[in-house]
Amino acid sequence: MLEFSHVLLGPEGLHARPVTCICSEAHLWKSSITVTLGGLSVNATDLMGLMGLMAKCGDELIVTVNGPDEEACCEAMRSVFDF
Repeated sequence: MLEFSHVLLGPEGLHARPVTCICSEAHLWKSSITVTLGGLSVNATDLMGLMGLMAKCGDELIVTVNGPDEEACCEAMRSVFDF
């Protein structure tokens, strides 16, 4: 299991465009990818779940990757979160 944190810097927070990119990338991997904000965790392939986090500028997201391709997946997800 690998994890990284990402602080949202964009004034719009986690909105439709980055959520779509996150979901699209997450569907490419065998690993399970979870995004957590506060006490709420959602699967990174769940577009509505990610939108439901209502993450705003300054919020810290924790991304957890667990599975057979977790190292490559984690690196790919890091790059997707740099929006």
